[in-house]
Amino acid sequence: MKFTVARDVLAEAVSWTARALPVRPASPILAGVRIHAADDELTLSSFDYEVSANSKIPATVDEAGEVLVSGRLLADISKSLPSKPVTVELEGQKVNLVCGSSHFTLAVMPLDEYPLLPTQPAAIGYIDPQPLAQAVAQVSIAASRDDTLPLLAGVCTELTGSTITFLATDRYRLAMRELDWQPTDTSIEEVTVIKARILQDVAKSMTSGTKVEVGLSGQSQPGASSLIGFSASGRHTTSTLMDGDYPAVRRLFPETTPIQAVCDRHALLEAVKRMSLVAERNTSVRLAFSEGQLVLEAGQGENAQASEAIEATLHGDDISTAFNPQFLIEGLSVLDTDYVRFGFTHATKPAVITGQKKPDEGEVTQFRYLLMPIRFGI
Repeated sequence: MKFTVARDVLAEAVSWTARALPVRPASPILAGVRIHAADDELTLSSFDYEVSANSKIPATVDEAGEVLVSGRLLADISKSLPSKPVTVELEGQKVNLVCGSSHFTLAVMPLDEYPLLPTQPAAIGYIDPQPLAQAVAQVSIAASRDDTLPLLAGVCTELTGSTITFLATDRYRLAMRELDWQPTDTSIEEVTVIKARILQDVAKSMTSGTKVEVGLSGQSQPGASSLIGFSASGRHTTSTLMDGDYPAVRRLFPETTPIQAVCDRHALLEAVKRMSLVAERNTSVRLAFSEGQLVLEAGQGENAQASEAIEATLHGDDISTAFNPQFLIEGLSVLDTDYVRFGFTHATKPAVITGQKKPDEGEVTQFRYLLMPIRFGI
């Protein structure tokens, strides 16, 4: 095997493919990236038992062939090379990599022990990459980071006709985002759960101008491995779906919120960040809404304290509540509107946070963030 490829193209492809490598591989062989060279094209592949990735890039192939090398080492080497063409050649049990005056020799891993990658599932629809990336970023903040409840570390994905709904919760907050897509069958109704970190990697890495193809397999076949696949611009990744029924969290959103408050999102975000400086671990930032203003407070007793007031519009009775400052900051940060709306049913009940483009316009409901209040001083 021998081929020549542009340094930047190789570095980007190897880096993307290596994202699927396990941190602690069950077998040393799974730390490898497989390179297949033929027909002036390279295919780079990686595999873990729950996720796989492969990327196709152009190259000048002098001798077709296939090889397996350490993925992370190849990624580190590729990023460090000068901006010159890279020539890679297999000689016996070594791979020689030459770029300008730089020369590396990598050991070959046993290719016959490497598992076959799962087949890319058949396409069920297409999503524009930018809305997908935004939706996943908005929802994944609420996914649990606690391994004791594995299912809550996933993002529930509801495919209903021409709408996709992403949902995630860690029991203290709930994020929901709806977006349009183009299904191959408009009568589709499927519910899947994907690990949040895998979905985040997919959304971040498939942001080119082409639509992202979504594939699904095994959902209606007993005993089959349930896979979801994503493809765009020569990049393909598959992931096994999480087992179990995701909790029925949609019902947690109240039907009406008689108390509503609107304020400048940027001003509130910066104020909460300042308040969080004196909010010790597991303590709250307190919010008191009244007509014309919102007063924020943090800290108590003999500890450091802070307060700040910003403009706000209130519809309904005055209300005081308190939130985990980090959860509030994360929710405000993923909104893409200039204003934020809080919807309350009661001071001790979860608040619904949505965006609003202008102070006198209606709320933008594609993304909703439900945040559980905490008792003052807790």
